[in-house]
Amino acid sequence: MRSKSTIDVTLTVVFAAVYAICVVFLAPISFQLFQVRVADALLPLAILFGWPAILGFSVGAFVANLFGGLGPIDMFGGAIANFIATFVAWRVARQRERAWVFVGIGVEIVLVTLIVGSYLSYLFGMPLAVGLLGILLGSIIAIGIIGSLLFFTLSSERVIAMLRRYGLDLKKRK
Repeated sequence: MRSKSTIDVTLTVVFAAVYAICVVFLAPISFQLFQVRVADALLPLAILFGWPAILGFSVGAFVANLFGGLGPIDMFGGAIANFIATFVAWRVARQRERAWVFVGIGVEIVLVTLIVGSYLSYLFGMPLAVGLLGILLGSIIAIGIIGSLLFFTLSSERVIAMLRRYGLDLKKRK
């Protein structure tokens, strides 16, 4: 039997690695003022997995942004944005009805847009409205559409039962 802490550490590392690899692999669309950061589609999974996903996506953003060339503001800003967005979404949606999941995902979109759009507009020397719009459009695609599909696929009873066979009980994580 694996301990809960071992599973949590493993999940955190896996989430961080997958997030960072997706960002770096898709660098041409991940590091601009107008971006679709496909890795952000993973953010709604924090509602299912809790702290391992929250910490993993935050560390993953920090590591990924090391490769972006925008410096410490982007490295720390992206990590902070992911941490706040996933934590708030997890708190809003956990142990509630399905409608609250949509609220949590909406919160992620808004928070990522406000935080990342603000500092990217500064870094690129663009008006704030341009920075916010660029991130908002990409966040709607990545988090709102792809992330919602991913979340509802992984939260199906069939997938949850399969994960339970491997020692990961998502029902107990909430």
